[in-house]
Amino acid sequence: MTAEEPAPELSIVIPCFNEAENVAAIVAAVNAEAERHVARHEVILIDNGSTDGTRAIMRELCAADPRVRAILNNRNYGQMRSPTYGLYQAEGRAVIGMCADFQDPPELIGAFVAQWRAGAEVVLGQRRSEKASPVLRLARHLGYGFLGRFGDYPVIPGATGFGLFDRAVIDTLAAWNEPEPFFRGMVVESGFRLALVPFDRPERAAGESKNDFAALASFALSGLAGSAKSLLRLPLFLSVYAGLLAFVLLAGGTIAWPLGGPVWALLGLALGFALFAVLLLFLGLIGEQVRMLGERSRNVPLVIEEERLGFPADRAQPAARTLIRRP
Repeated sequence: MTAEEPAPELSIVIPCFNEAENVAAIVAAVNAEAERHVARHEVILIDNGSTDGTRAIMRELCAADPRVRAILNNRNYGQMRSPTYGLYQAEGRAVIGMCADFQDPPELIGAFVAQWRAGAEVVLGQRRSEKASPVLRLARHLGYGFLGRFGDYPVIPGATGFGLFDRAVIDTLAAWNEPEPFFRGMVVESGFRLALVPFDRPERAAGESKNDFAALASFALSGLAGSAKSLLRLPLFLSVYAGLLAFVLLAGGTIAWPLGGPVWALLGLALGFALFAVLLLFLGLIGEQVRMLGERSRNVPLVIEEERLGFPADRAQPAARTLIRRP
């Protein structure tokens, strides 16, 4: 920021994709709520390749209000990379990330700020309830259970990433250079002081959700890959169990020999499980190598910007090679 324009106390980052029906309303609601709790704030809209009128409305909002800024991506970069990149471009002492469709209530901004001022470095909204089909609820339950069992750090059920993050949190996570950032997991992994604000998630204000089953499945798989690196070691553990089973079958075949039991069937099964154990062992070793390579190659841009709107001159669009970190 320039000397004449000090950094805002609060930045609110709102990722958008085809949100023409909501973007103006969410900006108005966020501005009204932020004005009640902080002296200075900014709103950053990051558009992920919208094909409706979202971008035109963003231009109007930026022209009408100097607190509103926009980043237009040159294509759709998915639900992980674009929102996280938007957070990294914020300059506030605290940064809030939220959806454009009012399912993340702007009314919680005050509660988030209060928890932050009380000492929390991460404040996450936690859904108490949400209308969903039994199949979707079961899928989420199984997903949380799987991540809880194999994840590298605890998973917070109902926390979708809607929350407030201290400046230190944003700067620390930006430096990690994660190519597919599972941000809601990263903030837990980082170990910063965390507070939860429970809420009942409302219905979407207008338009249709972009999160169909395919999008949710893709997000879940990316999150699992990014937050459960130990899962790559699962074949190693399965190899041990398969080897033990092969040994038991071999012992059973040895005992069955003098007793006239099914010796050859037991020995055949023992050989099959032994070969399976060897195969899993090599798969586990390959997975471990993949994990190590992934740890060493985090230098992929999160997005490539097409245009910036409303940003001060000292926060102009960064070079493509620096698009992971804040400019």
